[in-house]
Amino acid sequence: MAVTAAQVKELREKTGAGMLDCKNALTESDGDMDKAIDWLREKGIAKSIKKASRIAAEGLSKVLVDGNKGCLVEINSETDFVAKNEQFQDLLDKTVRTILASDVRTNEEALALPVDGKTLNDLFIEATATIGEKIVLRRFAIVEKTAEELFGSYIHMGGKISTLCVMDGGDEALAKDMAMQIASMAPSYVSSAEMPAEVVEHEKEVQTEIVKNDPSFEGKPEKVIEGAIAGKVSKSLKEMCLVDQEYFKDPGQKVSAVLKGANANVKSFVRYMVGEGLEKREENFAEEVAKQMGK
Repeated sequence: MAVTAAQVKELREKTGAGMLDCKNALTESDGDMDKAIDWLREKGIAKSIKKASRIAAEGLSKVLVDGNKGCLVEINSETDFVAKNEQFQDLLDKTVRTILASDVRTNEEALALPVDGKTLNDLFIEATATIGEKIVLRRFAIVEKTAEELFGSYIHMGGKISTLCVMDGGDEALAKDMAMQIASMAPSYVSSAEMPAEVVEHEKEVQTEIVKNDPSFEGKPEKVIEGAIAGKVSKSLKEMCLVDQEYFKDPGQKVSAVLKGANANVKSFVRYMVGEGLEKREENFAEEVAKQMGK
């Protein structure tokens, strides 16, 4: 299949690899972005993929807790400027409060909720019409805990990242620290016990190809190669797990040691980074002017 310039640009932004390498990766992967990323990693061209590079859409997220129930919400706008708008922030506040007080599970159910004699969807339509940008409810999560458990919540940069975790044991200060850890270090799982087998297998395949393409391992004994692969897989998987990460307040300690010292456990968490995985709107002013002039 033909590889487009837009695909090459997207892959380059995600990996930092050169234009030609990105084009070759997409060609070899039949345009599949995830396979192209793996191809670059396997060739040693892209050693790591930063989640931040995937952020595209603008907007804000928010977390709100009431007793044993908490809610996270993300609302997207087309520009960061609009996210600072008072009407947008009021909509975000009403949305998280309305959803928190409900038991809805889907965006469709959430948008049908009543608010001030209207529906939540009506408020989104009005905001879009007044502000002049498309404004959408992207996602939400309702989290519940027992009376004995603790919530830890954190909002970073006014809502660019929001986190909520449930902790058993410890105290509120530690729960807040865990929420901050999750915000800053972006784990995917609490521990390896939660990690799906396919994630482990995929990482093994990627690291095996990386080692195979590394000239420094050429001619090395099979045991040395296997050991190197195992070490790389272990390091990569640990970075995905909260308890195996370095504690942000004291890098000399693992999060697992901090929790153990407080006789605490993180049961679950949710982390929203605004726009993660979405394409950013790109302005073409020449086209915009032409449209305005009816050309």
